[in-house]
Amino acid sequence: MESKRITAACAAEATVEEKKSVFIGNVSPVSSEEEARAFIDAVKKKYYDARHNVFAYYLNGGNISRFTDDGEPKGSAGIPVLNVLKMSGATDMCMVVTRYFGGILLGTGGLVRAYSAAAKAALDKAGFAVMEMYDLVEVKCSYSDYQKLQSQLPKVGAAEENSAFGADVTMRLSCKKSDTQALCYLVTQLTGARSNAVVTGEVERKSV
Repeated sequence: MESKRITAACAAEATVEEKKSVFIGNVSPVSSEEEARAFIDAVKKKYYDARHNVFAYYLNGGNISRFTDDGEPKGSAGIPVLNVLKMSGATDMCMVVTRYFGGILLGTGGLVRAYSAAAKAALDKAGFAVMEMYDLVEVKCSYSDYQKLQSQLPKVGAAEENSAFGADVTMRLSCKKSDTQALCYLVTQLTGARSNAVVTGEVERKSV
């Protein structure tokens, strides 16, 4: 996984109306095709009585993308929705646009505009979040070294998570991957090489 990516900040829904047809856009951040399909199924279940539930999803920077017109004229629905996702500059998102037919034919151009507008409205409502990979780091040290380290952690962008206290201290820290090297150097310097920082895992979080 890349160290940083942009995706939808949250799930969101927005509605637009075009010549009495109602278009309901639903978007959600997803991390896999399985999550995307589960989201699509949930929206279809919610709007089971709609004539069309058009979907598109865009994953892994565009390496995985799928769409369907769900009965609309070819090229008038799924591709416009997918293009909204692509043009946003974000990734790992699924969009479903539900249509309730209002009795007036919109034509291919009208459908493209309406599906695009509903998708964009939902995405605008969701907003975007920058997600970044953080390393989880452990440091075993004495109580005196713990006090030294604790006050200096912000200088290297590290945060204390949930340290354990016994005969000595096991510090559990997190920092952006780009700051891990600086944290390791800080630990070595402040403890006189009595302790070192060990990366025990990683986690994705909203960038701050």
